[in-house]
Amino acid sequence: MLAYVIRRLWQMVPTLLGVVLLVFLLFHYFGSDPSVILAGQNATAEQIAAIRQQLGLDQPAYVQFWIFLKQIASFDWGRSWATNEAVSSLFRTRMPATMTVMLPILILDTLIAVPIALGVAYVRGSLTDRTLMVVTTVALSISFLVYVIVGQYVFGFQLGWFPVQGWSDSLATNLGTYVPLPVLLAVMVGVSPQTRLYRSFFLDELGQDYVRTARAKGLREGSVLFKHVLRNAMIPILTNVGLALPGIFVGSFLIEVFFSIPGMGREVLLAVNRSDYPVIQAATVYLAMLTMLINLATDLLYTVVDPRVVLK
Repeated sequence: MLAYVIRRLWQMVPTLLGVVLLVFLLFHYFGSDPSVILAGQNATAEQIAAIRQQLGLDQPAYVQFWIFLKQIASFDWGRSWATNEAVSSLFRTRMPATMTVMLPILILDTLIAVPIALGVAYVRGSLTDRTLMVVTTVALSISFLVYVIVGQYVFGFQLGWFPVQGWSDSLATNLGTYVPLPVLLAVMVGVSPQTRLYRSFFLDELGQDYVRTARAKGLREGSVLFKHVLRNAMIPILTNVGLALPGIFVGSFLIEVFFSIPGMGREVLLAVNRSDYPVIQAATVYLAMLTMLINLATDLLYTVVDPRVVLK
């Protein structure tokens, strides 16, 4: 196991270097000139040249790339061009809000979708199965923006159950007051595709020979479903959850903007609008690192849910 982990970590190095090189090339050769953006429209040539020197943009490309690598290794990305706040401070202060909202969404999506999918897979072809498939298809056809607008109007303005915007420094207040509405709407959107996907996983397992053998031996349906079918379907389910984890940061953009949540998603979106390159670069590289680490953790979890899996 240890040898596998070390080998996988070593294999991440060239992949990460490729991502870093791509980010460097995109921002330095295909984007707008950062010195012109910072200087403004009325800046003189001398002012632009001074900013280029301050940012190190007058250095050769290989020197700039080396500085970029040192920033990644030291986790020191300098300061935001828009707010002059340290990029490391942005991540430290904005990430808790993102995690407070997005982790409950991911957990609830999985906990709700798995039993529903297992149930409808067991009664495949029944009225319940067909009705649920129609409902999930309709839910998938509606934009998340519609859910947000209707949800805020109904639950926020008409019923007054939840505030539509706001945030505090108290985790308990956030979880009890500001988080329920965005989590509710996001789960309403996310459960439908997850249910359909997991249903296909369970249907594939229910058609296997070991299920017929287990039933022929007289095992109860509960044991067949939860001890055998669910356990064998956990590998593709874990794969899907692992792929969805990095997406919680991407998916947080709309939620944090519409509900005024001071999270990392909204900060990155503001950075894109402001051409705030240090923030965008840091978010891109760290998201790539996070994705690779999550993939590794998912592979390790395979051995937990299925002892037959051997990592080599």
